[in-house]
Amino acid sequence: MPEGDTVYRAAEHLNAVLAGRELTGCDIRVPKFATVNLSGETVDDVVSRGKHILMRIGEFSIHSHLKMEGTWHIYKPGTRWRKPAWQARAVLKTQEHTAVGFELGLLEVLRRDDEDDVVGYLGPDLLGAGWGPEAAAEAERRLAVDPAREIDVALLDQRNLAGLGNVFVNELCFLRGVRPDRPVGDVGQLDKVVALAHRLITANRDRVERTTTGDTRPGKQVWVYNRAGQPCRRCGSRIESGKLGANELSLRDTYWCPHCQS
Repeated sequence: MPEGDTVYRAAEHLNAVLAGRELTGCDIRVPKFATVNLSGETVDDVVSRGKHILMRIGEFSIHSHLKMEGTWHIYKPGTRWRKPAWQARAVLKTQEHTAVGFELGLLEVLRRDDEDDVVGYLGPDLLGAGWGPEAAAEAERRLAVDPAREIDVALLDQRNLAGLGNVFVNELCFLRGVRPDRPVGDVGQLDKVVALAHRLITANRDRVERTTTGDTRPGKQVWVYNRAGQPCRRCGSRIESGKLGANELSLRDTYWCPHCQS
């Protein structure tokens, strides 16, 4: 599933070509919203909230979530699409560009005043314009509410802080020297965990090649994620792996160094 940095970048690209422009075409290919036509309306802006994208158009918002397979593409008029048309869930046209949402995990149209009904539950947005000391303190408070919860599961919970996915969480745990299954109450210095989460995702928001090591070369970009059985880049110990989640349906792969993390 795309993480907050990927979603932020997608929203920025969409905003760059759609904001301030009038829609000349609007095709929502989801049965519930198939009759919605926002043609003639002006796109005010496109923003990300955690892993969600909100396109604000007139009195309405088009809300999408990429989930596992979703993506937004931008094309010049007449350009051949890089994915088959049957995978398109939304087609928004202006005079200069066409934005196509393919295989979106969630797509709905709602009144702009109702945005909080779909994203209001989210914790502070790590890449949001409102991030600052107060937002960081609120994220820390939310993480600490359940001290028995595994730190990996707590960080992935978008109600605590919005934007982190499995890659960032595994890497964050390594960089803080804690096993992903360590209870939140035993981690300590949650303020530093939150601060590092913000630095990591901010450092990656404007580049396609995500890295937590500082090295963008293939095979060098991460410390532990998806490296089970390989040597730790710091101490040489073999990276171990397991699964964690709030329930059986939300289990995610976890990775850690048995020497560098405790």
